Amino acid sequence: MSVAQTTKTYQDNIDDAVNVLVSKLDEAIDDLENGRVLTEEELWAEIDAV
Repeated sequence: MSVAQTTKTYQDNIDDAVNVLVSKLDEAIDDLENGRVLTEEELWAEIDAV
């Protein structure tokens, strides 16, 4: 594999990771805007149940 191919593969991996990150952030913002979040008390109750 040439250096150019390795660099391209590395850049593709970075692009994929950034796309996943942005997608998850967009999803979280949408959840927050639509009230689909846990309160602190609900979060601790869920953690304690585990």
